[in-house]
This record gives sequence, structure tokens and C-alpha cells, in this order.
Amino acid sequence: MIRKFVSYYKPHKKLFILDMLCAFLVAICDLFYPMITRNIINKYVPNRELQLIILWALVLLFIYMIKAMLNYFIQYYGHVVGVRMQADMRKEVFRHLQDLPFSFFDENKTGIIMSRIINDLMDISELAHHGPEDLFVSTIMLIGSFIILCTINIPLTLIIFAFLPLLFWFAVKKRIKMTKAFTETRIKVAEVNASLENSISGIRVAKAFANKDYEVKKFQRNNLNFQKAREYAYKAMAEFFSGMNFIVDFLNVIVLILGGYFVYQSQITLGDYVAYLLYINLFLGPIKKLIQFIEQYQSGMTGFKRFVELMEAEKETHVPHPMILDKIEGNIQFENVSFRYDENTQILDGINLFIEKGKTVALVGPSGGGKTTLCHLIPRFYEVDEGKILIDGTNIQQLDRTSLRKNIGIVQQDVFLFTGTIKENIAYGNLEATDEEIMEAAKKANIHDFIMNLEEGYDTYIGERGVKLSGGQKQRISIARVFLKNPPILILDEATSALDNATEMLIQQSLDQLCKGRTTLIVAHRLSTIKNADEIIVLTDQGIEERGTHQELLNHQGIYANLYESQFTLA
Repeated sequence: MIRKFVSYYKPHKKLFILDMLCAFLVAICDLFYPMITRNIINKYVPNRELQLIILWALVLLFIYMIKAMLNYFIQYYGHVVGVRMQADMRKEVFRHLQDLPFSFFDENKTGIIMSRIINDLMDISELAHHGPEDLFVSTIMLIGSFIILCTINIPLTLIIFAFLPLLFWFAVKKRIKMTKAFTETRIKVAEVNASLENSISGIRVAKAFANKDYEVKKFQRNNLNFQKAREYAYKAMAEFFSGMNFIVDFLNVIVLILGGYFVYQSQITLGDYVAYLLYINLFLGPIKKLIQFIEQYQSGMTGFKRFVELMEAEKETHVPHPMILDKIEGNIQFENVSFRYDENTQILDGINLFIEKGKTVALVGPSGGGKTTLCHLIPRFYEVDEGKILIDGTNIQQLDRTSLRKNIGIVQQDVFLFTGTIKENIAYGNLEATDEEIMEAAKKANIHDFIMNLEEGYDTYIGERGVKLSGGQKQRISIARVFLKNPPILILDEATSALDNATEMLIQQSLDQLCKGRTTLIVAHRLSTIKNADEIIVLTDQGIEERGTHQELLNHQGIYANLYESQFTLA
């Protein structure tokens, strides 16, 4: 774990080395003050050598000016190293998230993922800067103090340093408790973030159902769990720091008494005694830094552990040397395809289906029959458990996943628009498209005239998830996005089921134009929209139960006919 953490310093090693060099020089500067003070008290003051006193005072002033510049470099560029490492990790983890399968996001809450990327990496950044610096400076100060203290009085120095094992034993013991407590705290704060993200995203639903009190109680449960975890963590921290500070203060008392006794016995001079007190403070400073480092280390490494867990999440599988899917005709074939989300949930079992290029095939049936799942298997959002899916005779598992998805367009019922402008959202279908191509796609989706009537036109800001637009407007933008992509294979997943009849008719015209010349799969709830499909597949939890044209299935008087009759009756 530590080796992996250290590897992130590599791109910034020059700046890091300079930071450590400056920290080393600051430690050396601190060691000068007690030595100069000792000489002034022992020699220059008794001998009334005013010029030397002034000279060494000026030397100290010069040293402190150098120290100030070094501290500026450490504070600025030391933090820069941490921030750059944090940025590297955030870039790496975000890129990794893009390669994770749908199943990962099915199982992990958005707020928890965000907490790992933001909060955890912030603590890692602080450890990256302060950790090595505090550890390095403390080591230099301890060694330097020990050597110089030995030159003053070896027995007194050995007595003081004899307390170090007790200090570190206590620190290690309490650190274990702190680590467990802070790990639990991170889990709870991630739950709070997840609850907050979910509640804010659903604020309109909560208001619509007047469920403010319920949302507050639901959030408060997670908030209270976090509060308790945090209180326990601070209790462990209080035990750690109070115990450590008591031992440090006890050492000060020992030095004061024993040092005074050695002066009384004339074994050391008054100047040596003052220097010893100053060096002991320099010696205790690094100990306090080491204590701080232990807390920072456990907090930062806990975050880094969670970062590594995220980075080790299994990516979407790739075959060696995958084929690039360029120009395709659009024949799709399912051969004995089975799929389950988990061991207890069988969704598809032994599906065999052939869809000829340029044809439109509709999937209908009761909820839970696997219609959407079957469509998600084609772009490899999920991998089949058994069997295979072929496009133009090639197993899709042998294809490069990116090139496969570039040839498939999807229009879903739940449209997702990114925060930004209308132009940016349409252009998402082809990031290299010109303004003219974006407008042409919007015209085909019957949304151009609406856009041009807006004050900002295509540069209109649509709000988070397109909240400033109606459902039909969002749907037409998503259709324009697919027009711009211009894929040979098209999947329409209940694209109009959430719309009113007038809007549905308008959008259906756009969809009919979009389907021309493409192999199209339609997951349909409203059966009136698929009467002209080349083939209709009735899919249930038992598999494919019926298939044929609209009229053939009505004549068959089976499941499809019953579904159609019930919708017609309700209408």
C-alpha cells in the first residue's frame, strides 16, 4: 500500500526533493539558536563582549530571514505537490470509472463514489505534503538534538531519551483504535453524502408528495450515525493526544528538575542549562510533529485504502487484440443467450433471435420479462452468461467495445441531459460536429424551431439534467443527439411512454424518420406505436412466447392480442 502511495510522487519528484531540502535546512536553522544562546550566556555576557553579542544577534536575524524564505517555499510548493498528486489520482480514478461495468454502478451509490473521489483524496493530499515533511524534519531534529544534548551532558540525555519507548508504545496502541474509528467515520460520511445526493436529486418528487418530514427523518438517520461515529473517533483522538501531551509535559518537568540538580552539582553551567531547556523544546517539537503525523497518516492512508479499493474494482473485460467495428450492415443474431444479474435472478434463458439489417423489431411483454436487459446486452453494458450475440456474423465479445458502441444509438424513456447548453447536449452525439450539422440534426428531431425561438437559441442553458425543459423537449434533444451520431443500429427503449398523446405523435414522427435505413429494436409499452414494425417479439420470463407481425399476432389470439385488447379497452 505504501509503495503504491509513494509511486504517485514520481512525476513530481524534483519539486518534492526541493521541498525536502528546504525542510532539512529549516531544521538545521532551528538547531543554531540554542548553540548561539549557550555561547552568549556562557562567554559573551560574563566577558562583557558587546560586539560579539550584536554580531551573533545579526547572524540569528539572517538565519531567520533564510528560514522565512524556506518556510514560504515549503508552505507553497509543498502543498502544490500534494494538490498535483491529488489531481493525478482524481484523473486516474475518473478515467477508471469510465471503464467500469454497469453492474458496478448498480451496486454502488453515487454519493459514496463522490465521497471517495473528493473527501478521501483531500486527506490524501494533506498526507502527501505534510507526511514526509513532518517525518523527515522530526527525524533530523531528534538526531541533531540528541547529538548536541550528549555534548552537554550524556547521563541527562540518556534519561530523557529513555522515555521515548513509552511514548511510542502508547502512540501505536492508541493509533490502532483511532484507525478503526476513522475508517468507520469515512463509511458514515459517504452514506451521508449518498443520502444528500439522492434527496437533492429527488427534491421535486419530495415536494410533489409533500414528504419534507420523511426526507428530513431519513437524512437525519444517516446524519446521526455519522455523528456517533465521529464522536467515537474524537474520543479515541482525545485519548491519544491527552496521553501523548501528558508524557511530553512530564518530560519537561524531568528536564527542569534534573537540569537544575546538575547545575546545583556544578556538572553543567547555567548557559548549558538554558541551552538544554531550549534543545529539549526542539526535541519535544518533533515528537509533537510525529504525533500529528500519526493522526494524519491514519486519516490519509484510510482514504488512500478506499481510493485503491475503487481503483481495483474490476473493469469491463477485453479480449486481446479486439476487432475494430467500422462499417457494418446491422444484422443481429442471438444464439442461445442466457443472462442473470445474480445467482438468484435469471432474466434471459436460451434466447434465439435473428434481426435482419434495416428491419424494425419490437419487444413487448409484461414488466420483468427482460426486454430492456436484452437491448443492454447488444452494446455490452452487461456480458452474457451463456451463448453469444453476433453482429454481421461476428461475436460482439471479439469486438472493441468503444467501436461497437459508436455504431449503436439509444433513445430511452428516462432522458439524461448534461448540465450545460442545448448545443452541448446535441453535440454529445458527435463531438466533432459542425454547427450546421447540429442544426440539421435538430431539424430532423423537430426541435430546431423551438430552439430558435429561445432568447439564447442553441446556447440556452438548460439547468441540471435539463430541468428547464419539458419532457417532450428533452426527448427531442436526445433524438437529435442520436441523429447526429448516425448509428446503423438503433435501440428505442420505451422512448415515448412517459409523454402525452400530442407530444408522443410529434416525437413519433421524428422517431420514424430516425429509424429509416437502420436496424431498430423498439421496447414498447404503447402497442399502437409498433403496429408497423417488421416483427413483434413477445418476451416474458419464460422467454420468447410469440413472434410475428401485428396482424399475425392479433389473429393468433395469444398474449399480444390480450395486451392490445386491454390497452384498446382502457383507451
